[in-house]
Amino acid sequence: MRMKKSLSLILLVVVLLTSCRPQNTPVEITPTNPGGDLPAPHVNTTAAPDPQTTARDFLDAWQQENYEAMYQLITPVSRDAISLEDFTKRYNNTALSLSLIELKYELLSTLTNPRSATVAYRVVFSTALVGELQRDMEMGLSLDGGQWTIQWEDGMIMPELRGGNRLAMDVSTPSRGEIYDRDGNVMVAEADAVALGIVPGQIEDGREGKLLDELSRLTGKTTESIQALYEDARGTNWYFPVGETSAQERDLRYDALSGLGGLVMNDFRSRYYFYGGIAPHVTGYVQPIPLEELEDYQRQGYLGDEEVGRAGLEKWAEEYLTGQRGASLYVVDAQGQIVTRLAQVDSRPAKNITTTIESDFQLQVQDAIAGFTGAVVVLERDTGRVLAMASSPGFDPNIFEPSNYNRNAMLEDLFSNTNQPLLNRATQGGYPLGSVFKIITMAAALESGIYTPDTIYECGYEFNELPGITLYDWTYEKEVAASGTLTLSEGLMRSCNPYFWHIGLDLYRQNQPKLVSEIARGFGLGAPTGIAQVAEDIGSMPDPANEGDAVQLAIGQGTMLTTPLQVARFAAAIGNGGTLYRPQVIEQASSPDGDVALQFTPEVQGTLPISEETLKAVQDAMRLVVNAPRGTARRAFSGLEIPVYGKTGTAQNPFGAAHAWFAGYTRNENPNRPDIAIAVIAENAGEGSEIAAPIFRRVVELYFYGKPLRLYDWESKFNVTATPEPEVTETPTPEG
Repeated sequence: MRMKKSLSLILLVVVLLTSCRPQNTPVEITPTNPGGDLPAPHVNTTAAPDPQTTARDFLDAWQQENYEAMYQLITPVSRDAISLEDFTKRYNNTALSLSLIELKYELLSTLTNPRSATVAYRVVFSTALVGELQRDMEMGLSLDGGQWTIQWEDGMIMPELRGGNRLAMDVSTPSRGEIYDRDGNVMVAEADAVALGIVPGQIEDGREGKLLDELSRLTGKTTESIQALYEDARGTNWYFPVGETSAQERDLRYDALSGLGGLVMNDFRSRYYFYGGIAPHVTGYVQPIPLEELEDYQRQGYLGDEEVGRAGLEKWAEEYLTGQRGASLYVVDAQGQIVTRLAQVDSRPAKNITTTIESDFQLQVQDAIAGFTGAVVVLERDTGRVLAMASSPGFDPNIFEPSNYNRNAMLEDLFSNTNQPLLNRATQGGYPLGSVFKIITMAAALESGIYTPDTIYECGYEFNELPGITLYDWTYEKEVAASGTLTLSEGLMRSCNPYFWHIGLDLYRQNQPKLVSEIARGFGLGAPTGIAQVAEDIGSMPDPANEGDAVQLAIGQGTMLTTPLQVARFAAAIGNGGTLYRPQVIEQASSPDGDVALQFTPEVQGTLPISEETLKAVQDAMRLVVNAPRGTARRAFSGLEIPVYGKTGTAQNPFGAAHAWFAGYTRNENPNRPDIAIAVIAENAGEGSEIAAPIFRRVVELYFYGKPLRLYDWESKFNVTATPEPEVTETPTPEG
């Protein structure tokens, strides 16, 4: 019995030991495993994913406002609780309410369990209205299918937003800043205004002259131009908009106006541009925020119902003119009740802009170019200040005001005008320079070492130095005597085309093919002037590719293009001794309490790439143009006591009649009235000596004497053409 029990116990131990060995793992006895030992157990070496990677992807997507990518990283349960549309709206509305500019984040810590994790992070919200806000938050993550996903809830945007709370910003907007001329006269301000118009059928007999005089006094327009508006509709009850005036000006004349039949007056309040726009291409205009840009403006702190700058100074100085909005950021519950206030910032008044423009002078310059399509730029010669900038046809910035009764009719006229009144031809018009470019060609000839001011050339009717091509001087076309033997200085005085064609070809053939174009670029052509406050075109200044190009470039033709501002700038540099200044239109930006944020200082950009001897020769030749008996501008400036240095130009135009140019500067040396540089262009108007030079003279008279002294050949009285066309904006034709 005892022996049987021992055998039974042994058998039980064997069975138990056998049952402990895995039944599906055979053990092979081999030379390398003589004992038949079990293999080592398998270990999974694949690393678990890092929850920080998912957290970082989520926060990176938030920085980029890629809400769809964020949504794909949250758990299926979270996606079941909120749709992509609502998820996106939640984040987007928060960004708008915050006026969010930028979001930054930092991962603080991570706690990881086998199938869950918690990542702590810090977010800094940079906002336009209330500065920076910082929040420390946590996100929970779940491991699902080998990937971490985020257990999203709205407290991950901001802790205060849990439970459906949202943000609300209460904003107070300061009054928009005003724009002044250099003497402190208001050009643009919030004001009560009056839209003026005429119903011709209601004009009383014998009272039309009085009506026209009063409207001319209020709007600054001539009686002739106002009458022309309705001349073909006399006796009708059609309404013809005339313009606007301030309510204050209207009230001063109210007794005289109230009894005039045919006069229609409609009051409105707006951003008002005095006198129908003083330098409207400089000041620009405001408009309601376009719907497609609404969200962008809201992110900058705008409510969305404001008017914002859309051109000129109104656009460039928007930050100054709007001031600092006051704001209080609240958390509100689902019922709109305030839960708490998160931040508060007080408003600060807007800055006022003082321009370099002289308003009375500017309005007179606008009249001086009126009737032509073109531009006038007047710079203070030794500083770069823009004293006047007129582009014609102009426009009335008040017509963009929705409450202006004249708006619809005048906007229709504006946008149907094929002459593009909104284009600032002074800075954005690209033109061939014509013979004004000969100033640069003369400078290049002198710098080449081949020519001196006394180098002789026979200036006849024809130029035959290009094989197989004959070109003709302007004297041939005008049927006047050829200029004959000329020095280089006299060549500029007479604007001899053959002489300058010869220079361009000679330099090209004598291994200086790019000298003219390089000197031109040194004069600032083909590059921005840096004016910044108004939009500008850079023009074009190519190198000549062949002899034909070199010949054409030498007289400012071919593919070269320049703007009147560029031309006025290099004319100023010639006059001031060679310094190129950056043109500027802002004298100062300051708050009502006198805090100056921006102050004009002359900015030197470079010097003309010519010697003092060359500069002196060019100056002397420009004086001959105006003062010598055979100078091309002698007649236009006869009797003017202000010393003028300049150059006529008639630029051929493949799309119509030639453009008339005159550019130059004064040397009056009056410390109380600084000297100026001027560029004038009249598109498709003909000869520079006949059209642009008289306009230049008019501008000089207006600046130094405050009024015009000599009628244009085409005027019957100042600012009235001798034979006005039915459309007053037609280019007048000079007579005689």
